[in-house]
Amino acid sequence: MSVHTPVLYHPFEIEYREMVTFPGKSYRNNYFTLIYIIDGTGIQFVNHHRFNYRKGNLFLITPQDTFSFDITNPTKFFFLSFNTSYIKLNKDQDWVQRMDFILNNASHRPGCILKNKVDKPLIASLVENIVQEQNNQQLYHSKITETIVQTIILVVARNIALKLPKNIKENTGEAVLDILHYIQENIFTPDRLKVDEICAKLGISSSYLGKYFKKQTGETLQQYIINYKLRLVEMRLLHSDMRINEIVFELSYTDESHLNRLFKKYKGINPSEFRKVQSAIQQPDKYNKTDVS
Repeated sequence: MSVHTPVLYHPFEIEYREMVTFPGKSYRNNYFTLIYIIDGTGIQFVNHHRFNYRKGNLFLITPQDTFSFDITNPTKFFFLSFNTSYIKLNKDQDWVQRMDFILNNASHRPGCILKNKVDKPLIASLVENIVQEQNNQQLYHSKITETIVQTIILVVARNIALKLPKNIKENTGEAVLDILHYIQENIFTPDRLKVDEICAKLGISSSYLGKYFKKQTGETLQQYIINYKLRLVEMRLLHSDMRINEIVFELSYTDESHLNRLFKKYKGINPSEFRKVQSAIQQPDKYNKTDVS
């Protein structure tokens, strides 16, 4: 795999590179890419959002994403690229559908994909094992590498799934996954999120939709849409320089006061204060300097 290549020629490809500067400005691939930071620091850009990266971060770039890196300190990157054909090699069709759904719904989420703390040392170990297998080229190294790759993708899926509704489990019905997928695909188009539109698109009766969704996910359809949009607001506040009015326009809130009221209701703080507090937490030196002038 090469960061320059828009086409993947094998079900999965692996590359390990140490860089001082990241070549080019921005890329868009037609496959999934996992990028693990073995060492180094800098800034990750995904879809015009930014995230300060460091050792141990793992990023998932989906086919819809554009990305680049601004390297501050020399960085050791581990690239694992795979396409949907690799997922579909598995004979368990339920697994294939679930993985495809989960991975495709990782979009709109810049930053490290690892939300489960116990998975961070696990991923570090798995990446190290792949690098060793690739370097040593001992008997069965290809098969062992393939097994480790599948494990890494499963761990990533688990971390993405942590952000899905609380009642979503491995045996959840396919229909509710279709509903979630439709909502997330159309989150920027409110007219398509009306009950009648969802029902018409997915062939579900309006009287059945609400009860079914609540039973399967543990929250109402409207509550899920509100919470999902607020998570997108959080991501933009944390990882972009977008102004509040730009976020309001992108996510189709009525106006700034509407977003302020809603955000404060669910988060206990308004968006501007949230951004300031989180910035202070992430960059304490910026806010704790003593004025000696």
